[in-house]
Amino acid sequence: MTKVAFVGFGEVNTPRELIVNKCAAAEKSLQAEGLDLVSVFPVTDDYAEKDVNSAIAALKKADFDVLVLCIAGWIPTHAVVKVTEPFRHKPMVLWGLCGWMEGDRLVTTADQAGTSALRKTFFDLGYRFTYIYDIIGKPSNTKKVANFAVAAAAAEKLRSAKIGHMGYRDMNLYGTMFDGPSLKRVVGAEIETFEMLEIYQRYQKVTEAEKQAVIDNAISQWHFLKQAKPEGLQMAAGYYLALKSLIAERGYEAISLKDVDGMKKLLGFPPAPIFMLLADCEGVCTVPENDALGSVTQLMVKYLTGQCAFYLEFYEFMEDRVLAGVPDYVPGEVTDGGVQVMPAAFGELSEGILNVSKVKPGEVTLCRLTSCGDKYYMHMVKGEGVTPRKWEEAGWTQPAPQLPGLEIKLADVEDFAQKVMCQHYIVAYGDQTEKMQNLCRILGIEVI
Repeated sequence: MTKVAFVGFGEVNTPRELIVNKCAAAEKSLQAEGLDLVSVFPVTDDYAEKDVNSAIAALKKADFDVLVLCIAGWIPTHAVVKVTEPFRHKPMVLWGLCGWMEGDRLVTTADQAGTSALRKTFFDLGYRFTYIYDIIGKPSNTKKVANFAVAAAAAEKLRSAKIGHMGYRDMNLYGTMFDGPSLKRVVGAEIETFEMLEIYQRYQKVTEAEKQAVIDNAISQWHFLKQAKPEGLQMAAGYYLALKSLIAERGYEAISLKDVDGMKKLLGFPPAPIFMLLADCEGVCTVPENDALGSVTQLMVKYLTGQCAFYLEFYEFMEDRVLAGVPDYVPGEVTDGGVQVMPAAFGELSEGILNVSKVKPGEVTLCRLTSCGDKYYMHMVKGEGVTPRKWEEAGWTQPAPQLPGLEIKLADVEDFAQKVMCQHYIVAYGDQTEKMQNLCRILGIEVI
């Protein structure tokens, strides 16, 4: 649960009951959004600074992701800044409440006098903050406050996130590489690499009974359009268990494998079913081909939305849409009608278990973190995913499988195409742009 420090302010000469009631209502609205609050109010500009000192003492004992400064009336700037300075490293929300109508009269406690005095000051002090204000007669902007709080919690999780990659730079691609120091400085996530040999050694220790248990309990839930070879099922279960043990030991929250030049070339086994088992049974984010910033984007999306943050790659750009699909797998969470698989081979590669599930349509947000030197950017766009027409990728054994995918309608395909940053984009359902913009603001990442 997102942890919030909620501090309500009002000037010492404003009727105390008004400030308390306004802060209490704001507090209750945030709790209704599912936030875990540590609350201190009212904090005034009393001459002895008893309120300020009490607030600081209470906050120093608390564990929180974001500091919400609820301005319920006019408050001199110094009283707020004295509270915020010990916590300047935390993301903040400057939230101005509003007045109310009594008959034909507008009554105000000068909330926006307080926030307008503070906004520029916060900027000059270098705080990472967002400014939100309520309007008389309109619903409170509680949701915006909550969205920023969720983004702050995501930023905190990213500071200690660990991602595991088997190998590096599959197919010698450029767009999947990363710079460790700048990634740690800006985002905080750590990408660790491990060798395929370690996974092979762990695989050798998996028993036949352990493999069969995975087949019986997990793989049996898939709908096979054609029966796969028993040895393929055994390998999928065994390598899944080998990776599961590594993930548990090292605390990885996302995983990628050297795919074409690794699993397929050296071990003769396309890893699609391994990714499916890891995503569906372990809840880790998965993306193929050592896509480093793709993995990081997945964690950003997952922390913000709670979704699995699956990947799609582009096959065709059209006038009003793009065709995005995957030549291997999608997590069960995003399938429409359940997981469907079949044995298939592509070109000279070994036959594997290919996911041919339908993908749920709906409003989607496409995201991709990228870097230019040590500067990071987030390319993001909203679209409407619709069930694609019949299509195939040339090279699959005939009859060619219908790969999982969507036709994603975009407002401006040309603009998207001229900014596209990689073949892989991470997908979330719904409009997630505000949450991602908040997270990028906190991390200092420019949104394009």
